[in-house]
Amino acid sequence: MSRFQFVADNSATFEVKRLCELVEIERSSYYAWLKAAPAREARAADDAALAERIRAVHAEDNTQGAPRITAELNDSAPAGERVNHKRVARVMRLQGIRGYVKKRRVRTTIPEPSGQKYPDLLKRDFTAPAPGLRYVGDITYLPIADGTNLYLATVIDCYSRRLVGWAIADHMRTELVEDALKAAAATRGTLKGSVFHSDHGSVYCSKDYAKLCRKLGVTQSMGAVGSSADNALAESFNATMKREVLQDAACWSNELVCRRQVFRWLVRYNTKRRHSWCRYVPPVLYETGNTATLPTAA
Repeated sequence: MSRFQFVADNSATFEVKRLCELVEIERSSYYAWLKAAPAREARAADDAALAERIRAVHAEDNTQGAPRITAELNDSAPAGERVNHKRVARVMRLQGIRGYVKKRRVRTTIPEPSGQKYPDLLKRDFTAPAPGLRYVGDITYLPIADGTNLYLATVIDCYSRRLVGWAIADHMRTELVEDALKAAAATRGTLKGSVFHSDHGSVYCSKDYAKLCRKLGVTQSMGAVGSSADNALAESFNATMKREVLQDAACWSNELVCRRQVFRWLVRYNTKRRHSWCRYVPPVLYETGNTATLPTAA
């Protein structure tokens, strides 16, 4: 309770002057506070209405924080009713609404000392001037309750962060990353002239994978051995996916549930999930510049 509120609550019983002296505030300050009460009540009502809108958006995806929720609210808001991200953050904080946060660190790279090595063509610059020029990829494990794992291989476009190719299997053989790259080629139509960057995992160093890259016109690139920062974009994607899908769970209950939930998230990631890199639109829409399928402010 504020000191001003204390005075207001007891002003019918005790003299305002004495109460102000007791709590060490000026009477003029108290009366100014009292005069501003209607405006405070109006702001409180507006904040309560905003909190309900925030809860509705958050209920659709509880991993969203203030920036993505702000973008969602503003895209659906009538003219003149846009909200500032700082206000959204303040209301979320007061209402105890927050995006799900959980840090997980997993090492899955199996180096192949005898494998082919390639120079680092990205040098930690995970940007591109247009789609289809630079890709990064990685393998991450998907833990199952029975103690086994599935494995997800990815191909991500540096321009838009779009997942253009992926594959899931119960093994980490070369076919897994080959299937992901083939899926990317099918999505793009061609990968000719592009760069694909990975770590020094044995599957990426294999002769069969190098042969597929040459066939598709892809130039391989690799970061330094043991440096996760050299493939940070791909590793960040993996961490985000598992954090948002698993949340407080340690693993998936079975393979079928895992495949279904991961598939659903990957599709949503490309088409609906707002990405900060893409100015808070989904990667597919960022590439095309077509936001017609999103509600927009008038």
